[in-house]
Amino acid sequence: MSAGADVVIGPLEDGVVVLTLARPEARNALRHQTMIELADAIERLDADADARGIIIAGGQKAFAAGADIAEMAALDGPALLAHPRTLAWQRIWRAGCPLIAAVEGWALGGGCELVLSCDLAIAGAGARFGQPEITLGWMPGAGGTQRLARSAGKALTMQLVLTGDQIDAEAARAAGIVSEVVPSGTALSRARTLAQRIASHPRQATRLAKQAVLRAFETPLSEGLREEHASFRHLASSEERAARMATFLRG
Repeated sequence: MSAGADVVIGPLEDGVVVLTLARPEARNALRHQTMIELADAIERLDADADARGIIIAGGQKAFAAGADIAEMAALDGPALLAHPRTLAWQRIWRAGCPLIAAVEGWALGGGCELVLSCDLAIAGAGARFGQPEITLGWMPGAGGTQRLARSAGKALTMQLVLTGDQIDAEAARAAGIVSEVVPSGTALSRARTLAQRIASHPRQATRLAKQAVLRAFETPLSEGLREEHASFRHLASSEERAARMATFLRG
């Protein structure tokens, strides 16, 4: 196990790695260093053929309670354009490996956007979600309007973004922000179970399937269907598919 200043990288076990945000004194506020460490770790693991699932976790009281306000207050528009923080978000979004968030406590602002950046999210019953940037005269800038609207729809997204209100775990599940709600303190365990199941499947098929689902939010249906079928045909010639089907047919 290796420890960075802000992110603890767990061991690779059964194809799964847990990245733990480790700034409990700051409720895991996502300062620039945190984002860079997280992006670095995800990029390294994404290139590792043995890594099939990445879990992002926080603490019991806070997954991540937002950005580091002191740092953000020092940045203006031009500074943000090509800032390492901005690039870190983009690097995380490019990951081909499935990302799973294990959420306990607060997931606010950038923390909520980090959850939305993952492919799956499991929430403990006491988790809270929100985009409070408007209370500081700002707005979400890492997917908190776009990804949230695609999950939760216009009305709830407008309410959260324009009021800064929070919602609980069950409301987040109903809105599609998380896929499951589990008893408080068990989100990481459930996320690990799901990640191990995902990791048991062929790597190429998993990555292409993830890519195809994400394209559904980015392209017209006709284009998405064409790209889906192209990946479907590509996998038809894969050795992993042939081996898995042969095993199935042997019973």
